Amino acid sequence: MGEVLKKRLKQKKDIPIREELDLNLQIAANILESRFEKMITRFGITAPQYNVLRILKGVYPEGHPRCEIASRMLEIAPDITRLIDRLEKQGLVIRDRSHQDRRMSITKIISKGLKLIEEINPFIEEEHKKATKNLTNEECRELSRLVEKLYKQTG
Repeated sequence: MGEVLKKRLKQKKDIPIREELDLNLQIAANILESRFEKMITRFGITAPQYNVLRILKGVYPEGHPRCEIASRMLEIAPDITRLIDRLEKQGLVIRDRSHQDRRMSITKIISKGLKLIEEINPFIEEEHKKATKNLTNEECRELSRLVEKLYKQTG
């Protein structure tokens, strides 16, 4: 077991390598998520709300129905409606009715939401740099490829 993991777990005994990998991934993910959440809340939104805004920015000026937003989320959001409600109350998104099916609402990011994303982006880039400062670009590519390979089989 790696020395950093042993120290973190306060454990001397080795564990199976696949368990070690799982623990390392969980710890790394928790650290990254915690740092991101801390940074993003300074802007008055949560990480899942940022994720919705990021998704909608990707299709701007179009939008997506709730089910499409939910399918693109990084984490499963059990109540996407409430997330969108909060973003709408903050004036970051609007909901329009679909012309093809008036029962379906389409959520779209609006100028205030776009401005917020632009304001947040430099801080996100800085967090990415801090989080990966001990890795070269090539190591980042390789780690990303390996992690993708890991979750490809489960997704």
